[in-house]
Amino acid sequence: MLNSASLRLRLLAGAALTVAIASPVLAVPAPTAAKDTAPATAAADPVIDPAPAAVEPADQTGLGEIVVTATKRETNLQKTPIAINVLSSQALTDRHVQSLYDLADGAVPSLRVATFEARQSALTIGIRGIVPLDANQPAREQGVGVYIDGVYLGRQHGLNAALFDVDRIEVLKGPQGTLFGRNTEGGALSIVTKGPSGKWGGSATGGIANYGSYNGSLHLDLPETYGVALKLDGVIQHQDATTKNPLEGQTGFNYYHRRGFKATARVHPISGMTADFSYDNGYDSNSPFYSQLLNVNPNGCKAGAQSASSACTLPGTNYTTLTGTVKPLPSQVVVNGTSRAKVADIGVPQQPSVDKTHGFTSNIRWDVAPEIELRSITAWRGVNATQYDNSGGYHRVPVVAAGCTGTACNFSRYSLADLHQNQFSQEFQAVGTVGQFDYVAGLYYFNEHISDDAATPNSLAFNSALTTISVLDPCTGSGGFGSLVGCRSIDRASEVHSKSYAGYGQVTWNATDRVHLTAGGRYTRDEKQGVLHYSRNLNYDTATAAQLTAAGYKPLDATWNRFNPMATLAYDASDSVHVYAKYATGYRAGGASSRTSNYQTFNPEDVKSYEIGAKTDFWNHRARLNLAGYIMDRKNSQVDISSIQTTASGSFNNLVTINAPGITKIRGIEADLTVQPVDGLTLTAGYAYTYTKIPPVLIASTGVYQNFYIVFTPRNAANGSIDYTMPISDMDLKFHLDGNYSQATQTFDQFATKNDPAFIANARLALANIHVGGSNAVTVSAWVRNLFDKQYVFRRDPSNSLPGAPTTNLTSGSVNNVLGDYGNFNAPRTYGMEASVKF
Repeated sequence: MLNSASLRLRLLAGAALTVAIASPVLAVPAPTAAKDTAPATAAADPVIDPAPAAVEPADQTGLGEIVVTATKRETNLQKTPIAINVLSSQALTDRHVQSLYDLADGAVPSLRVATFEARQSALTIGIRGIVPLDANQPAREQGVGVYIDGVYLGRQHGLNAALFDVDRIEVLKGPQGTLFGRNTEGGALSIVTKGPSGKWGGSATGGIANYGSYNGSLHLDLPETYGVALKLDGVIQHQDATTKNPLEGQTGFNYYHRRGFKATARVHPISGMTADFSYDNGYDSNSPFYSQLLNVNPNGCKAGAQSASSACTLPGTNYTTLTGTVKPLPSQVVVNGTSRAKVADIGVPQQPSVDKTHGFTSNIRWDVAPEIELRSITAWRGVNATQYDNSGGYHRVPVVAAGCTGTACNFSRYSLADLHQNQFSQEFQAVGTVGQFDYVAGLYYFNEHISDDAATPNSLAFNSALTTISVLDPCTGSGGFGSLVGCRSIDRASEVHSKSYAGYGQVTWNATDRVHLTAGGRYTRDEKQGVLHYSRNLNYDTATAAQLTAAGYKPLDATWNRFNPMATLAYDASDSVHVYAKYATGYRAGGASSRTSNYQTFNPEDVKSYEIGAKTDFWNHRARLNLAGYIMDRKNSQVDISSIQTTASGSFNNLVTINAPGITKIRGIEADLTVQPVDGLTLTAGYAYTYTKIPPVLIASTGVYQNFYIVFTPRNAANGSIDYTMPISDMDLKFHLDGNYSQATQTFDQFATKNDPAFIANARLALANIHVGGSNAVTVSAWVRNLFDKQYVFRRDPSNSLPGAPTTNLTSGSVNNVLGDYGNFNAPRTYGMEASVKF
């Protein structure tokens, strides 16, 4: 009997074959000469001169051509043998997408965007089941590469900054190890912004919304002067807290204030050469989502034999007895697992986290000859992040008992961190065509320096009767320490230097007009050196040899070499039906966990992918169906085991990253359908099925096999949208509605506990092309996100409802800190109005 994943893949293969066989039926009639020869108005480089995401065909009916740059050259999406989704600037506007986190609702079913913990200051990006739990550490890498105008962003910090004048976002699905390099096992997210045109123009947008929100943007395209074309972009976005903090003068939860500026200059130093120089900076002040206590002791934990509390079992352990006491909740604590809190039950010290990003990019293109174009992409970037997260209050350990004294009365873990990162990258590319061969070749260099530190003092205290709550002294109140800089007990502080060198090449042989064979490879050498400066408030720089030996500490000094090949066979069954088979590989670099006192290292993981796909246009270009099915085998999967351990001065997060032996299986099917049944009406639907299975891992210390899971990856995800444009005189009335569904997912590698399933709808109504003052075109619109105000837990943590992690005693687990599951609800319904003008 076939399992469900195998059956789905065979059905997909059958569908692709059926499409290929039926191509004469699906193919449109031969176009007229004018239509056949009309070129796509795409620019030659996505950074230098980005093309519009959709280009209307000559007859202005049917679906427009979409231009992508996934192969480092400009190609028609339908003829590119890669599974890609493209979000155009109009699609981002329709969904009111202001930052990458706004894509978390499911704009692309295979793309997963989540906060790290409850924090907006760092994002976790995943595609096709490649989703790291904690890429928040300096010596840890992401599994999906994020690029802005061809520049790789080395950290997940700062990813939620305000988006500038975006032309499109390309979501490349599946390993991109050959052309994009390391840390693109799941794929790549490529953001392409609009460059200078050398002609006067621009736009301005202003809007207001509920929760005290406002936004504005200004984009100026200045005329070319003395050979220099200049473009200026500025954005601002603000939202007040959606959950209030009762402590006077403190920031509420789910607040943000973002602003950014970008300037780009374009020059033509010599004939055939175009050079862009850009500078950008961003400021993102934000607070975490509120963490609610969802239930109380859901597993029935109690002291006694482990067998008497079978549900109260910490994965990976082999306890025989449970010790301690599950304490009753103080009267001030609210338990609510069904709805989003409007006001926190206990006011806590909370100030905004702040991310500051900056970057300078030089992008040069030179048409040396008809057969070759040389490119150079040089970038210096950096991010400085300060983290303040007190979203848990009493909903996280430590637990306080009546009759407490001293530090035993302290609670409300205030998670503080600082991160400073700078990176330099240089890439040289040669792109061209010689006869029947299209080629891309390149050299790449990446240099990154990161340092971080973290502390987690308690910030509040009960009296012994648990009737009153006081704010601890921010310098000494938490066991002699506090939250102020200079007063902190440092849980960890580390520093990492990383270098990466790569050379790559890819050649496509257009054997016939219909058959295209592509082969390529990339050699990468990664070097990573890292040290712990502090761990558990012990200064490793001045510690004795005996202290370092007791901790088992060794600095990180590792080098990895990889060769990542790929091969694709593509066949144009007709002008409107294209099928392909693809083999691709990728890898994610290894590192070390700064959340462990021994700076425990882990190895790289590698993935091999086998994919088939079909891209079809039919119904006279009024319908488009793209299908893909894939099998991915991942070796040495990096998985995380996380626990919170309490101390007199607060608590710390102990996170161990290990490589799971064997092969992790990831299987999937993806489908995207676009239909334009009548002029002005466009319907879309998308679906992704993702099956994942990590082999059980033997925990050496306990002798227990433990199951691990891939986080934030729904087995089934789907979306759909309706767009309708109705001419009114010389104006256009536009309506947009989208719905997005995802099945329940895990939050943690080590726990089977799942978040809630989700369905989110967004809508926009706009009156466009209102001509004011001659040629100026004004658009006024009303928008709403989370139209039906759905409430679901997007992050659920069961660690507070299970026995504590073992330290020295492997047979006995404590239930002293058992509370219940805590988690975070999604953002509430937001709505507003905007006005924009083009000039």
